[in-house]
Amino acid sequence: CRFQNQQILSLRSIYSISQILFSDKTFCQESQRFYKKALHFDLKRAILDCNNDLKRSRTMDCLFCAIADGNIPSKKLYEDDKILAFYDIAPQAPIHILVIPKKHIASVQEITPQNSEIISYIFERIPAIAQKAGITNGYRVISNCGEDACQSVKHLHFHILGGGKLSDQMA
Repeated sequence: CRFQNQQILSLRSIYSISQILFSDKTFCQESQRFYKKALHFDLKRAILDCNNDLKRSRTMDCLFCAIADGNIPSKKLYEDDKILAFYDIAPQAPIHILVIPKKHIASVQEITPQNSEIISYIFERIPAIAQKAGITNGYRVISNCGEDACQSVKHLHFHILGGGKLSDQMA
């Protein structure tokens, strides 16, 4: 992660300070215990911060994570704390909406028992999202998974296509 070197330096600084403090005989035992606890807390916090930065860095280059975070604008149709629905910038149908989980999951291939709840959550909301978009006479829900399926953004997403008669060539 880009902050990792800075945090490693911070960890080394904290470690160096602790070595000096605990080798100095002028500090009483009680002061040493206090500083030891404080340094231990700072070390744990620095390690947790670094781990969080590493997790974020894996998704910082994800277009849909940036859209979900609000760093890239989108024409939002629906949003709550778990998902975001927005209009596709290159529509393949008269109405073309993308629905994404805000938490990064790369594709259908990465759905697990630990994260599968978000999938049912998305599908429970798709009918209301389609209705809000003005789709009244049916729609298609698609998720491309992997290179052969032409998944262009490696973040799980569902296309809602509608607003007119769709081709019967794909499904």
